[in-house]
Amino acid sequence: MVRPDNDNERLVLEFFAVLSTGELERVRAMLHDDIAWIPQVKDIPGAGVHQGKKAVVDEFLAPVRGMFAPGDPKTIVDSIASKGSLVLVESHGEGKLADGRPYENRYAWAVEVKDGKIFRIREYMDSLYVARLFGMV
Repeated sequence: MVRPDNDNERLVLEFFAVLSTGELERVRAMLHDDIAWIPQVKDIPGAGVHQGKKAVVDEFLAPVRGMFAPGDPKTIVDSIASKGSLVLVESHGEGKLADGRPYENRYAWAVEVKDGKIFRIREYMDSLYVARLFGMV
């Protein structure tokens, strides 16, 4: 189990735990008003810059989570490190897609914290895996 060394790490670990529940209103409450979620990918579901709580929660997270079985995917944090407001995380995602196929991906995250809220998220993942999973290549 990964343990936080400071308040920013504690917030980020809590954020991923809440995200894994699929309770998007609880996620929304953890986000800074000027949140930006930026998947570092192109041409796959969810690509682009998602700016503001409505865009992040309603237009990005809800549709992406809708591609999965209820309650999935789960984000399991493997390691965490931070310097100041920047928290770096390695994780893996697992669960089932809506059609029952398994989902297992690796992630790296650069999360910035501001005013005790999640302010910026840069998400790195195996985009080739996702493209193959959804028949895009």
